[in-house]
Amino acid sequence: MPGLRRNFRASTAASACAGQFVNEAQAAVVNFRIALVLVVGLAGCAGRPKDPDAPALHTVDHVDLDRYLGTWYEIASYPQRFQRGCTATTANYSLGKKAEILVENQCRKDSLEGKLDVAKGRARVVDADTNAKLEVSFFRPFWGDYWIIDLGADYEYAVVGNPTREYLWILSRTRTLDPAVYAGILERLVAQDYDIDRLQKTLQPAE
Repeated sequence: MPGLRRNFRASTAASACAGQFVNEAQAAVVNFRIALVLVVGLAGCAGRPKDPDAPALHTVDHVDLDRYLGTWYEIASYPQRFQRGCTATTANYSLGKKAEILVENQCRKDSLEGKLDVAKGRARVVDADTNAKLEVSFFRPFWGDYWIIDLGADYEYAVVGNPTREYLWILSRTRTLDPAVYAGILERLVAQDYDIDRLQKTLQPAE
């Protein structure tokens, strides 16, 4: 569920932002709890597509947040070093105070019976016209872009990315996703200039 909306005028400024974030992250325990923290920080440092010729990333037209709440299972994602070894990954969203959404991510380390890691954060809508653009924070004051770029008609699946296209999650209300539905998602991701070869399936328990 998923930044610092600042314009960095030069690569040195971006490097400084990344360096500051890494120093903060090193003060935490290196496990799944900081996985999305790193996403938040690095997404904020990037702030714009790496390829200046890449088309703008489009979100869905509208998200009913009440229907979006609840538990999602990670079907596939772009692999990241800080999420290495995670299986049975889930995200749960619930209403919080002051129009915020409470976020709780979980995964089992190294195996389906492995140690449970939990990360708790919060999200807020930044585009009230669509509710499709949100920001997520697991590590104040850093916020990361959480854009809903594909969504099932019955909210049976969702696809989350960010403008830099460095991060990508395919989520489902169930632990598995129909192959035809998954194939359709991949086709639309290609149209959005995502590299689907980078996707890695997430191991989930049997239904």
